[in-house]
Amino acid sequence: MLYGRERERAAVDALLDGARGGRSGVLLLRGEPGIGKTAVLEYAVAAAGDGFRVVRATGVEYEAELPFAGLSLLLSSGLDRLHALPGPQRRSLEGAFGLGEPAGGADRLLTGLATLGLLAELASEQPLLCVVDDVQWLDRSSLDALLIAARRLQAEGVALLLAARDTGAGEDAGGAGAGVGVGAGEGSPARPGTAVGPLAGLPELRLTGLAEPDAVRLLDDRSGTARTGPALTGPARRRLLAEAAGNPLALVELPSTEADLASGGLALTSRLRIAFHGQVTGLPPATQTMLLVAAAEENGELDVVLAAAAALGAGADALEPAERAGLVAVGADRRFAFRHPLLRAAVLQRAPLQQRLAAHRALGEALEEGDRRTWHLALAATAPDAGLADALERTAARAEARGAHGGAAAAYERAAGLTPDRDGATRRLVLAAEAATEEGKLELAEALADRAGARTDSVFAHALLDQVRAVAQFWRGAYPAAYRLLLDAAATDIEPAHAARMLLQAFHAAWYVGEEPVATVLDRLAALPLGADEPLAPLARHLSAAVLPALGRAAGPLPDVRATAAAARKAGAESPVDLVQLCGATLVLGRDHETLELAAELTAEARAKGTVGVLPTLQFFLAEAELFHGRHRDAEVTATEGLALARDTGQAQWTSQLASLLACVAALAGADERCAELAAAALVPGSAAPAAGEPWAHWALALLDLGRGRAAAAADRLHTLTTGPYRHHVGATRAVPDLVEAAVRLGEPQRAAEPYERFARWAAAAGTPWAEALRLRCQALLGPDELAESAYRAALDLHEGAHRPFERARTALLYGEWLRRERRRTDARPHLGAALEVFERLGAEPWADRARTELTATGTAAPAPAEADGALTVLTPQELQIARLAARGLSNRDIAAQLFLSPRTVGHHLYKAYPKLGIASRTELAALFRA
Repeated sequence: MLYGRERERAAVDALLDGARGGRSGVLLLRGEPGIGKTAVLEYAVAAAGDGFRVVRATGVEYEAELPFAGLSLLLSSGLDRLHALPGPQRRSLEGAFGLGEPAGGADRLLTGLATLGLLAELASEQPLLCVVDDVQWLDRSSLDALLIAARRLQAEGVALLLAARDTGAGEDAGGAGAGVGVGAGEGSPARPGTAVGPLAGLPELRLTGLAEPDAVRLLDDRSGTARTGPALTGPARRRLLAEAAGNPLALVELPSTEADLASGGLALTSRLRIAFHGQVTGLPPATQTMLLVAAAEENGELDVVLAAAAALGAGADALEPAERAGLVAVGADRRFAFRHPLLRAAVLQRAPLQQRLAAHRALGEALEEGDRRTWHLALAATAPDAGLADALERTAARAEARGAHGGAAAAYERAAGLTPDRDGATRRLVLAAEAATEEGKLELAEALADRAGARTDSVFAHALLDQVRAVAQFWRGAYPAAYRLLLDAAATDIEPAHAARMLLQAFHAAWYVGEEPVATVLDRLAALPLGADEPLAPLARHLSAAVLPALGRAAGPLPDVRATAAAARKAGAESPVDLVQLCGATLVLGRDHETLELAAELTAEARAKGTVGVLPTLQFFLAEAELFHGRHRDAEVTATEGLALARDTGQAQWTSQLASLLACVAALAGADERCAELAAAALVPGSAAPAAGEPWAHWALALLDLGRGRAAAAADRLHTLTTGPYRHHVGATRAVPDLVEAAVRLGEPQRAAEPYERFARWAAAAGTPWAEALRLRCQALLGPDELAESAYRAALDLHEGAHRPFERARTALLYGEWLRRERRRTDARPHLGAALEVFERLGAEPWADRARTELTATGTAAPAPAEADGALTVLTPQELQIARLAARGLSNRDIAAQLFLSPRTVGHHLYKAYPKLGIASRTELAALFRA
């Protein structure tokens, strides 16, 4: 029975009602230990009744991290539905759950999306209630997958109810669990998390103490039971009510005798443990042994616990006193459940070390061969054991293959401690440091690196450890330190292939430091003696040839990007992960059409293979190319999906980049508030690290200013961008023509002189007609005036066939404005009219307003504003993406597989899109897109 909790019951009822109506929802219950989170979960299960399918799991505080242990318990009843998932997703979950071989390079995002797919399948016949208690103790791989699914639930009919415990300053957390706390968390270096923890952003409800009348009712109803002893009266009763402060567990568990209340001064959690200690101490020794084994066994499997306890002299009959006392219960699934997690922690805490070691040893011997057996035996070991260390390394390797790098780090570290020989132990510490880096446990990675470095003189080992330290520095935003560490590590006497990978990482760090470090890295990369059969050799050559000319350096001819990709694939490069760098490189020297083709191809390949983690990177490059080609709506659709994926996996770099690119799209459309909001999100105010999207964000804000006629503000932003440390970035290079326009409008063309000279050299190196057209436009603006017309006309000629309608329209607008100022109104009108038509078609509202004003000034009545891009502009980016695929004839299930949604969510979006478009069928939808 719940006492009080009207607010909590209403929130749970609303969640369940939504699921009954086909809507999905998530609610996180948070609060201190014993505050009643589990009771609210039980209320939800009861309120769901027979109309829901219910799956549930509980995180367990444990000394080892067993990958996907929590998720496999949660979804074990639904494994018969795995066949309904798309192939890559099905294989991902099969590998995670040990039902099949893990796919190479397992992708945590894909496992999360597969979790979403399986939850949707389980809800296909009736709504699903998914209940997870003690989320803070879930293994990290399970938590990641569950949260990815939680953040993408939309219209599946799934109610996801989570409960997580807060850990406060005055509380003993109790034990060394491998789970992720609510208050803090780290993300992977490829997917860094935020400072507020992995559960941030979920709808949450914080539970506080019961109101006094409800606390009194609970105390009255529970006092005098077999568990609590005689009823409290008088001062002791008042004192208990005051000290419990409405905490239901304290009200139930503390009042065993009035004397117990004298143990004040301790944190409430510690006092509750003491109370549990007392309840366990009075049990027969065999029953205490049974409880210890059950507490040490992470899955609660009855058969395993009974076998291990029997080996320690406790028979099955020893369980009965604990059940009679209400300390444990065995469910229909033959699993142990302690009355409260603090009770389980108390059992472990009170047991002497030798008894805990014996329990782990007995559990290991009771389990069949596998990772759980290996871990229990490792936790029981008190001396080096070469065979056990080897087995634990194999466990770590399997965890890495499943994408569970945190579990791998823990296993490698423990294996190092069990390894008799110094070199073998050092090697395993290096592996542990690398795995911790992949998991984003940066402080742990650095500590492991320091331990390993103190044990070895190996040049190669120290180079690898510096690589670990560099990755940690990179994700903290310490780009110069990361750059120097990687550059020095690559200079040591190591294999060229290893050096090449380090230098490619160093290039990434150098990109945020400045032009000279970038050139240094590329020079070193070009000097490496890489054989023709080395997968990175074609990539290294292409990177140097693409980037060095953009920095004003000499380089060899730039090969066609497809030829480079083919050579890299032939040499064994992993596609698309190794090839993604090519997409960015081709943009640096203006080969945007090559990026457009390659990024689209690699994106499709990543979807097909299930290599989902690389998609935000690919989608950023693809969206850049689409935007540069004037395909603003396409860029918005691509970047919107990429941003959602980046946020789902905590890829902070690409979250920033994609948000800033979308800010640019919003600026071109004149969406002032959205532009400012996205730019602020990209810049991550308050962060110690420079935001990766900073150049694009400032360009976006400057474009908004320029479009709105605020030339001074635009010029200030653009001058800083194009002359600062990021001036070599793609966005900064492409922003120079905007700086020229703003500076000329202010009557201060000298502010753009130096950036223009660099842009002119860049355009010459790029050698593309559109780049030369932009240079000519800048030249026409900067003067001399008598050469302006020839420059404008030459630019317009070069724009023809370049498939960049927005830039051509801007040139036409500037030319028309110049002609009007020259009092050649008749000549100005066709250019202004053409510019207006393009701006309106693209939805570039500020630029359309400018063209309309100029056209009116020539004495011609400008047409009224037209709706941009036809009926499809009424759709959200996700609706448009789904509608496009549906128009091509794909089924809802096929679309769901492409976009990592559930089929019901796809149907939901189409249901919303049809009325907006004024249609009622897929046939009409296809006709609309053909038109």
